[in-house]
Amino acid sequence: MPREHMRILVVDDEKNYCDVLKMILTAKGYTADTAGNGKEALEQMEAVSYDVVITDLKMPVMDGFALLKEIRRRQYDTEVIILTAFGTIEKAVETMKAGAYTYVTKGNDPEELLIEVGKIGEMRRISRNNRILREKMVGDYMLESRNVRFNQMMKLAQRAAASDSNVLILGESGCGKEVLASYIHGQSSRSGENFMELNCQSISESILESELFGHEKGAFTGADKRRIGYFESSDGGTLFLDEIGGISLNLQSKMLRAIENKKIYRLGSSDQISVDFRLITATNRDLKADMEAGLFRGDLFYRISTIVLEIPPLRERPEDIPLFIDFFVTRFAAEMKKDQVEIDPEVRRILESYHYPGNIRELKNLIERLLVLSERGEIRVEYLPMDVIAAAGCEIEDGRDRQDRKGWATGGLAEQEGAQIDFSGSLKEYRSQAEKAYIQQLMERYPDDMNQVAETLSISRRQLFNKLVEYGLK
Repeated sequence: MPREHMRILVVDDEKNYCDVLKMILTAKGYTADTAGNGKEALEQMEAVSYDVVITDLKMPVMDGFALLKEIRRRQYDTEVIILTAFGTIEKAVETMKAGAYTYVTKGNDPEELLIEVGKIGEMRRISRNNRILREKMVGDYMLESRNVRFNQMMKLAQRAAASDSNVLILGESGCGKEVLASYIHGQSSRSGENFMELNCQSISESILESELFGHEKGAFTGADKRRIGYFESSDGGTLFLDEIGGISLNLQSKMLRAIENKKIYRLGSSDQISVDFRLITATNRDLKADMEAGLFRGDLFYRISTIVLEIPPLRERPEDIPLFIDFFVTRFAAEMKKDQVEIDPEVRRILESYHYPGNIRELKNLIERLLVLSERGEIRVEYLPMDVIAAAGCEIEDGRDRQDRKGWATGGLAEQEGAQIDFSGSLKEYRSQAEKAYIQQLMERYPDDMNQVAETLSISRRQLFNKLVEYGLK
């Protein structure tokens, strides 16, 4: 959540403390108000919605614990951070059980409080994004986009949904052609009827004909009973034929007659059956090139392509990658019951820079992998496939990043002065050694400025502290 959209209420009977904390929060880009006790805070919350309430535990009139319970009783969409003195830690733990987000000891470095506020902002930003995405989502994909070309295509899809015209969807594998087809059906007047989906490349030619047209008992060896085909099952609804390119010319001819006449014959039968279906097809092939090569019938192409929708690959809509990352992280975290997942900034940088030859399907599978491998809710660089790290590193290193991160994805760190890296161990061990050496160099470069070290690493001070402990650095 952008900081300018985060509104925070500081509640403390020490006015000077309130004013100082308000100044610190405002300097960081947040909007901050103050109140002298819980009662004043509730009066302000009746008029203003706050994302975060930071409240002292001990106050006159109404203390922080009573304020927390009232906020929860009123079901305000607000996170509460409790400020505690050293002698009230046990009480603070009790507030966590009552629904507080966390507690912070008064008098500690304000950075600790800012870190917690930042976590809430990130959590609420992801939650807000996914609430929007779920409204625009079909199946495993969402149809919300920041990409102009994709949104133009969606407007055409919405108009197409209002008609019964045949639609041809073009796009690379993994870009969501089947999802778009389902969306069109769902927006059409046929939405209450069957949506039949068949991948024409997933089965053999002989079986495909039977799947499409159906067959009578005894029509061929193994046909021990009547089978209703996809054309017939789609009567009144929508038939989606995925990967229509590459089927034989003979079957193309039979399909053309069925599409044109809306009449079919089951294999082994001379009885004509009328069918009423809306046809949507899709392919990742260049059908015009196949037509020129004599591999695809021109009359079939023009019959199925009344409206053509082309989905751009994910690499051509990079502004949508953060949306997909947040959505899939939230989805898989919920499925795996992992709370407060934290993505290392370096991981996000790589994910947002990778070119995704497998499109959305590849990104989805990659996020699932990261969640499976994550420990303690931390998604770290070492969980990424090496080819993803290398490809993204080659694409994004320039300027200061090239100087400061040299060797992270390419191995060049071993060549830097003072870096002693053992090449005989595992990949995980190599990465740990490289990370330790890199942090050491930054600490030597900025010996009195841990904030600069953390900023260069694109991690928080708390994350930096954890790494110093992990690697035994001082």
